[in-house]
Amino acid sequence: MEKTARIYVAGHTGMVGSAIVRFLKQYGYRNIIKKTHRELDLTNQKKTEGFFKKEKPEYVFLAAAKVGGILANNNFKGEFIYENLMIQNNIIHFSFETGVKKLLFLGSACIYPRLAKQPIVEQELLTSSLESTNDSYAIAKIAGIKLCQSYYKQYGKNFISVMPNNLYGQNDNFDPETSHVIPGLVQKIHKAKICGKKDVEIWGSGNPLREFLHVDDLATAVIFVMNNLDAKELYAMGISHINVGSGDELSIKNLAVLIKEIIGFDGLLIFNKNKPDGTPRKLLNTSILNGMGWKSKIPLNKGLKDLYEWYKRNN
Repeated sequence: MEKTARIYVAGHTGMVGSAIVRFLKQYGYRNIIKKTHRELDLTNQKKTEGFFKKEKPEYVFLAAAKVGGILANNNFKGEFIYENLMIQNNIIHFSFETGVKKLLFLGSACIYPRLAKQPIVEQELLTSSLESTNDSYAIAKIAGIKLCQSYYKQYGKNFISVMPNNLYGQNDNFDPETSHVIPGLVQKIHKAKICGKKDVEIWGSGNPLREFLHVDDLATAVIFVMNNLDAKELYAMGISHINVGSGDELSIKNLAVLIKEIIGFDGLLIFNKNKPDGTPRKLLNTSILNGMGWKSKIPLNKGLKDLYEWYKRNN
């Protein structure tokens, strides 16, 4: 990307989008286009079309999405599939219509089968059944991958997709009803400490294994990919997207214990086995991206400490 290029970051107020904007600015990019949801409803086809025709971005980072943890994904399946399909379809299509040079679509590791071979290589996509608690979100993201791939195959558009694993970091969502696991545990255990509670209930057995990636690492990864990988090269490798992960894998139980220690909570952690666990294990194989020269730099322990300090300052 040229330093003076017009770059649109869709979803710039969210955790991922705001990190991309911060790092673009650090790298010297200044012509960044941003629109809040109030200014532009990306589910609205006509308004999205009008925005693209007026602003004419040259590069697009598609980080806008409706996201949430296991509770939200399971309870609001209709909203998750509809809103995500509308957002990504509108942005990808009007990027094509208005001559965007390159688009990077951000998905999620939940696109992979529930029992995918570990560590998960990109070729595992669509090899077996999805995890039922988040299948609507996953199907929407798979559709986004295939839309990018199809616009390359039919029209030669330089549209690519990146799939990160579980993310965390500043500007995360700490709402107990819609948050992902790390912010959910942070707010729950912090409140238990402040209120002097003796225990904290955590959903599931604590046994599932998860890999966690700091959002700042993701931001550096997607800018690296935007500058170093074109659709022609990606699809020539026989893959439709590229994985981004950290290699930091641990059980939900050990994650909760680590967060408990960082927060300084002395009570008990009680795991409710009557609640769903989700996918048993989800570790990405990131050898392709690592081989290109990118690797994550933020260890989980440091990232969690930084997140907790940010949470205390902002919540």
